[in-house]
Amino acid sequence: MPQKLGLVIDMARCTGCQTCVLACRMEHGLEGVSGIRVDTLGGVGRDTAGGCFPHANMQFLPIPCMHCERAPCIESCPDAAIYRRDDGIVVIDETWCSGCGLCLESCVYEVMVELSDKPKVWKCDLCAGRIDEGLEPFCVVCCGMKALRFVDLAEVLQEKETGVSGRHPRQLQPDLNTEPRVYYRPLRPARAR
Repeated sequence: MPQKLGLVIDMARCTGCQTCVLACRMEHGLEGVSGIRVDTLGGVGRDTAGGCFPHANMQFLPIPCMHCERAPCIESCPDAAIYRRDDGIVVIDETWCSGCGLCLESCVYEVMVELSDKPKVWKCDLCAGRIDEGLEPFCVVCCGMKALRFVDLAEVLQEKETGVSGRHPRQLQPDLNTEPRVYYRPLRPARAR
């Protein structure tokens, strides 16, 4: 049985530096778009904290394609251009994509993008070409804080069952029933003062 691959993102390590966004653009030759975005949690806008001093808080949430087990984009594509590889990675075959945009509307995580230079839709494919060569996704390699980890999902599921750390990985918006293959390790609990 082939490995099922995914990501674990450690929110306690992410500083919102955008290196993952730039790495994606560099690896795929993209301008103005990326297969991952970094949202700010806390305040009303990007890079703004919530709360009041001395209890202000701000967190960063990298959001790549979730490579969902029940991917709405696959179901919505009339061209059958979006499919799941044996390792679980959801990819778009650009030669089949007509650019109709139905997948853009169906993606509940809003991670698919329209390319400006051609009428096609693009998304994170976890650097499938690199994976095929035995390498990790470029965003994982470039993350200086080691907030992104490329994993065999069996490892994640085992950690969730044992509950060793108390910060076991969780899916983003599990109530959407898409069964994402990207997991988030939450922030560490605040220390008592």
